[in-house]
Amino acid sequence: MLAKLTRELPEREGLYYEPKWDGFRCIVFRDGDDVVLGSRNEKPLTRYFPELVDSLRANLPDRCVLDGEIVIAGPAGLDFDALSQRIHPADSRVELLARTTPASFVAFDLLALGDDDLQVEPYAVRRRTLEQALASATPPVHLTPVTTRPDVARDWFSRFEGAGLDGVVVKDGELHYQPDKRAMMKVKHERTADCVVGGFRWHKSGGVVGSLLLGLFDGAGGLHHVGVASGFSAARRAEFAETLEPYRSDASSGHPWLGEGTPVGRVPGGQSRWSAGKDLTWEPVRIELVAEVAYDHLQVDRFRHATSFVRWRPDRGPESCTYSQLDTPVPTELEEVFGTRG
Repeated sequence: MLAKLTRELPEREGLYYEPKWDGFRCIVFRDGDDVVLGSRNEKPLTRYFPELVDSLRANLPDRCVLDGEIVIAGPAGLDFDALSQRIHPADSRVELLARTTPASFVAFDLLALGDDDLQVEPYAVRRRTLEQALASATPPVHLTPVTTRPDVARDWFSRFEGAGLDGVVVKDGELHYQPDKRAMMKVKHERTADCVVGGFRWHKSGGVVGSLLLGLFDGAGGLHHVGVASGFSAARRAEFAETLEPYRSDASSGHPWLGEGTPVGRVPGGQSRWSAGKDLTWEPVRIELVAEVAYDHLQVDRFRHATSFVRWRPDRGPESCTYSQLDTPVPTELEEVFGTRG
């Protein structure tokens, strides 16, 4: 189940508030001695976090399915960069990092227990059952804190930011578990979006990346060019050139922004009165990379200004980069004056 971004912390009876953990979303399946970790897009994670398997086996009920987050806590708080390094093809490297930067699992929902499918139960019931199931759990397995008090949630939102938490998640106590639906709400410290990187432009100095071309999928599956991420340091421009190089091979084949016919969505390179005389040539990359970017304003269906690169998201698949993750409410003043509803 996913969350939709909202700008203000909602307050009403029946809401539950949790810290938003900055890690890899993970579904844990346990059946006796068998423990399997999977990302939310069903990519296997078990081999990357061997140190968690024995702990989960020791702390979880014999047969269950949990929803939670894999995180790494460093001296300064949650360390997403250290977490990203764990996705490595070499077993020796994974084993080394498991010892030097061990991960933890934070549980926040219980989807099945024994023969019971709990997805049909309200969140309030699932939470009580989760608390009972993990009553004796010990680190690195944790139960996320929860509150029904908005004042506590606001305190978390401001106080936990320095520790690397990502904001606050809000769930209705009557909410049934709805896979792939943005049924929860999240309040984040900055407005961010996960975007497909569909291509890039070279920097004018040559040989390094000047900007990343970003895309979002619409409801019909069309990939729209929604803007760019730019303003990189010289070191990052060179780093991005190395990162993107393997994804340039065969990138034109079947690329949604290239080829004959009319593209399904907005594509890069279109001239406007703002871009007259500018070099808008660009290089495609395969539709495989996902970047999280920070933005200040969404104008209809694209970013009004250039976005800021936050980080790569190796735990996200391109198909997850949709418009539905964005919240674009009409400002109150505009609604009052023009009577618009968005």
